[in-house]
Amino acid sequence: MRELALEYLDGLYGYAMTLTRNKAEAEDLVQETYLRAMRAFDRLQPESNVKSWLFTILRNVYLNQIRHQRSGPPIVDMEDQFSNLPDIAASGELDPLSNYLATLKRQDVHRAVESLPSVYREVIILREFEDLSYQQIAEVLNCPTGTVMSRLGRAREKLKRVLEHWRIVGTPAIEEGG
Repeated sequence: MRELALEYLDGLYGYAMTLTRNKAEAEDLVQETYLRAMRAFDRLQPESNVKSWLFTILRNVYLNQIRHQRSGPPIVDMEDQFSNLPDIAASGELDPLSNYLATLKRQDVHRAVESLPSVYREVIILREFEDLSYQQIAEVLNCPTGTVMSRLGRAREKLKRVLEHWRIVGTPAIEEGG
């Protein structure tokens, strides 16, 4: 099960960047998460969801750090959060205009997610980038599943409004998955 935990390293780092908005703090947060997880692995039930467990540990470590610091984290660019998205423009599969438009869309999505209030940004990252279920997100955020659904709906609406200029006739600007 320990090897399975390493599978989520990139996702945890991306989530840590969402929370801290600072590379060094995100790296420290992920490191502390893994240290705590390794100490507690023997207490983890075999049928447990390792991914949501790790994300919960990360968020709790972050919240504990915030309580101790008594101040919010500094705001910096979240560029690394989006660096693991497929780079359609670099693939060379599309014509130059399509490559250019794909790059613009990716940048717009990055800015749109970055502009969301933290409660919405956090739920979007966990659902759309980390593919956690509503229940798993509720466990990570320590809130009811209905709250997750509500926040996700509001976040998607905000993103839809911000990204409306990319809407193409007949295709949704943001998938309404769940």
